[in-house]
Amino acid sequence: MTLRRREPLHVRLAREGGIPLGEPEARAPWDASGIHGLHRVREWDAVVTVAAPEVEGDRAAFVALPGGDLVLEEGPDHLAPFAVALERELDPPYRAEAVRRDDALWAVAGRRIEVVELPGVTGSELELATHKGERTLLVDGERAFGSVPALERPDHVVRARRIDGDLWEVDEAPL
Repeated sequence: MTLRRREPLHVRLAREGGIPLGEPEARAPWDASGIHGLHRVREWDAVVTVAAPEVEGDRAAFVALPGGDLVLEEGPDHLAPFAVALERELDPPYRAEAVRRDDALWAVAGRRIEVVELPGVTGSELELATHKGERTLLVDGERAFGSVPALERPDHVVRARRIDGDLWEVDEAPL
């Protein structure tokens, strides 16, 4: 009489399915890290810390324009220490946020932006979609007639947000 050891179910199913259970196989070059899924888009182009105990508040948000002017969106008026530190890593124009970490230390992050001048354009937010010669313009979320030639890019959606006066921050995405 011969004693046969019964094969475990998971081993039999793996064998029948062509899945090896021995030593792990080498990963493909594109899978070297073993991390899967969608990566997060990088939010900031530069992040610095700044010792600025004299700056009041806990948060600040501002835009640095190409000429070096700063447009305050939130927080204290004294932004110079943040801009000086950030501009060691990042040239204007950029959008920045600063957050107090302790009594003296601030974390400041900046992201490059495109700035265009759009004289005579109304509203505070624009969205222009151009696809196969058709244009759809939204001004502050409402459909509008016409177009903004400086924002037209074939087969793209272009969003613009007013920074100050005739200056707008623009970003685009292909359709």
